[in-house]
Amino acid sequence: MFDEKLLWKERFGRTSKEFSRYLRYIFNGHLVIVFVFLIGTAAYYYQEWLKTIPDAFPSALIMALCLAFLLTYSPIFTFMSDADRIFLLPLETKLTGYFRKSLIISFFGQIYLLIIGLAVFMPMYAAENEGKFNTFIPFLAFILIMKGINLVARWYVQYYRETSVHRADSLIRFFVNLVFLYLLFSNAVLYLVLVCVLILIGLSGYYKMQAKGKGLKWEYLIEQDERRMTSFYRLANLFTDVPKLKNRIKRREWLDGLLLRIPFRQGASFTFLFMRTFLRSGDYWGLFVRLTLIGVVGIYFLTWGIGQIVLVVLFIYLTGFQLLPLWKHHQNHSLLELYPINGKVKEKSFLDFLRNVLWTQSVLLSLVLVIKGDFMFALGSLAAGFVFSVYFVSYYSKRKIQGS
Repeated sequence: MFDEKLLWKERFGRTSKEFSRYLRYIFNGHLVIVFVFLIGTAAYYYQEWLKTIPDAFPSALIMALCLAFLLTYSPIFTFMSDADRIFLLPLETKLTGYFRKSLIISFFGQIYLLIIGLAVFMPMYAAENEGKFNTFIPFLAFILIMKGINLVARWYVQYYRETSVHRADSLIRFFVNLVFLYLLFSNAVLYLVLVCVLILIGLSGYYKMQAKGKGLKWEYLIEQDERRMTSFYRLANLFTDVPKLKNRIKRREWLDGLLLRIPFRQGASFTFLFMRTFLRSGDYWGLFVRLTLIGVVGIYFLTWGIGQIVLVVLFIYLTGFQLLPLWKHHQNHSLLELYPINGKVKEKSFLDFLRNVLWTQSVLLSLVLVIKGDFMFALGSLAAGFVFSVYFVSYYSKRKIQGS
């Protein structure tokens, strides 16, 4: 006999176990230290900026725009798998409780972003409202109510096959949420705020009526769940090997010139392989580009000279640490065992490749300081980046790959 409670327990437990397994690697001690440093630095400059905020600054509009995206984006986690379109399709009418639990867990899984977002923007609100923070709880209550309505509306929209309806729904809900938040943060009269709530309730009710007689779009639900899990696996793959993630390979012809610099000889075979993998793999190349761009932005806006040098070293460490899995990227390819090359040559090729990547990033990050005109700190960050790269590669990375 089918038991939807048992199915929910099994699916939710399996997914929770999968998340907790990889989150341990993502939030390791090294990364937590970096996050604490970055958050502390950002908080300090945020507070300093708030002291100079002009009277005509549109804080209500900025808060509304940012939080409207979080309210509108309301994915529903159903924990479905590919086989469900066959085996659970006949049991659709018995899954009401299952999907109700999906809505509830999706709600609680998303409210933390709203709490963080509201907490970040409340100092801006208080700066223009005589330092009042006592409205945080009422604001949060209204926002959570709207989040629940958004989730219900999103659930019934999923009964539509047409993607144009999905896009139109997202656009409508975004503007309703934007107006609602703007009125809320502008301290408008309560009945205007309630009008926005009633509009969204009415929209949700309309979707519910239109969904009567329609069946669930199983392919869509499964595709959305698989896409979200794939995104999570890609994030986790930056920190550890994820067997369930399929590697994405893309030919980047405009980068082939870098490969021409590698000499055509037997001893450079692994150098070519590591460089080719780095340039073609979305995970490694994308990681390098994203971290470099984030580092560029952070260093550009940071005005404390020593802090800029520290930030350069931090981003070099993050890049090097997350490129270490490239050492084992081809470990399951038995054809590589046919290379008539000694293991020490492979190790040296990898370490040289990693050192060159980190030196390149050191130069790129230091160039930001040259553009700002901080030539002494640019020279200091370049020297610190080069020295740290040598230490990281010659000692830390060498011990890591020899112990793996």
